[in-house]
Amino acid sequence: MVQQRSCSRRNPEEQPAGGPTVVAVTEPTATVTATATAANAPALIAAGGVAEAGGEAASAAEGVAGAGAGAGGVDGADAAPRTQAPAAGAHVPAQGGRGPASAEGILRRQALRESAARTYARSLPIVPVRARGLTIEGADGRRYLDCLSGAGTLALGHNHPVVLEAIRGVLDSGAPLHVLDLATPVKDAFTTELFENLPPELAADARVQFCGPAGTDAVEAALKLVRAATGRTGLLTFTGAYHGMTAGALEASGGAGDVRVTRLPYPQDHRCPFGVGGAEGARLGARWTETLLDDPKGGVPLPAAMIVEPVQGEGGVHPAPDAWLRRMREITAARGIPLIADEVQTGVGRTGAFWGVDHAGVVPDVMVLSKAIGGSLPLAVIVYRAELDVWAPGAHAGTFRGNQLAMAAGTATLAYVRHNGLAERAASLGERMLTALRGLAAEQPCVGDVRGRGLMLGVELVDPDTGAAAPALASAVRQECLDRGLIVELGGRHSSVVRLLPPLTLTDEQAAAVLDRLADSVPAAARRPH
Repeated sequence: MVQQRSCSRRNPEEQPAGGPTVVAVTEPTATVTATATAANAPALIAAGGVAEAGGEAASAAEGVAGAGAGAGGVDGADAAPRTQAPAAGAHVPAQGGRGPASAEGILRRQALRESAARTYARSLPIVPVRARGLTIEGADGRRYLDCLSGAGTLALGHNHPVVLEAIRGVLDSGAPLHVLDLATPVKDAFTTELFENLPPELAADARVQFCGPAGTDAVEAALKLVRAATGRTGLLTFTGAYHGMTAGALEASGGAGDVRVTRLPYPQDHRCPFGVGGAEGARLGARWTETLLDDPKGGVPLPAAMIVEPVQGEGGVHPAPDAWLRRMREITAARGIPLIADEVQTGVGRTGAFWGVDHAGVVPDVMVLSKAIGGSLPLAVIVYRAELDVWAPGAHAGTFRGNQLAMAAGTATLAYVRHNGLAERAASLGERMLTALRGLAAEQPCVGDVRGRGLMLGVELVDPDTGAAAPALASAVRQECLDRGLIVELGGRHSSVVRLLPPLTLTDEQAAAVLDRLADSVPAAARRPH
């Protein structure tokens, strides 16, 4: 059992009837309106200021008063849109009922029918039926603040108006939905907007490969590309890494069993592999990398590439120090080793810059992109320097690489983030949330560390007596959050890090509600037996 010391700010049952007490994050948010025109390439016109909850006015109903454990929540403009009735004579398969009994039946059938590999459904036993912005409504009528966001996929939250407009535009236009790798106006608009947002040095001489619809396939494509271009097979990866669930991506990840890669230390302060942390720990890690590559007896032949995450998300929310990432670029460039940046989760403004590598001013040779670039729909690409483009036709392919709806949604999302300064907004709001979380850590000895960048945040739970990772406590915090209407997930080596990945449209008021519910959940979880 984790002993509680100061793990109780107040009894959560003593909250005001109107909802949880708000933890201030200051700086009110200005509203932006954006209009999507042609769905093939939405022209988003910002009215100025900082983007709120997706062009619609964010109210206290979504984020403070209602999304808790009760039946309050989204109403008015913040409510998820209801679909129109189908045309007369149209046959639409039944989508299931609603209500507590219906939800229980759906969950029971899922447990009977789906594989033992299912993950989120185990820790989050909810049945979403409607969603808008930050809020999800379950079949049982309860509403939740979603700080999982499809594992970072929903940059603009659920059902953002510009995304829906773009999707409807394609559907209504009669454009083909599936085109393999053929050129279309929708695809051209997507690649144009994507290149507009790339690091300029890369965009000036880049190629893009559309992959299968998941980020892990894009990782596989990147590995195949660099091996073909260099004629080498080895790979430099990092401890704590996560690159996907297919064979090659798993091999590059930190939990690989059959290791055929060289794994290097990834810098971190709280559990530094060199025991020092900070800039010195990062310097030692870079020095070790350089020494290993240059040692003729080091057992590491010149590799095909180095693959790195600008922030390790699943690994526990560890941002790469800027100086260290620049040093990795220098080391690889000097030795002719392509640098692959895995931006699947860090891209499109998540970390407070459009791309995670932008913080360090690093330009990689290959960028792996997925999640947010599809605007909530499946899409994955790699972008790389033209000199690496040595593939023969068909060297990498995928049936679903021509997803027109995802490209339209992605164009709308990329443009909205760019025009409305959502990366800059994520940087400022994320820093204020980190400050609030540090205050929580000062009050609660079971919070060992808080860290992150932009709106990619992590709270590590520990045994306050030993400092050891506390996965059972973290799991209890996740459950307490869910009971209060807040969806979070866990990460890190021991699943002891509570992760926050809210949409970039998060308002100050919503951020305060998220922080307050988390602050109530930590001491409540600490009181539980573990």
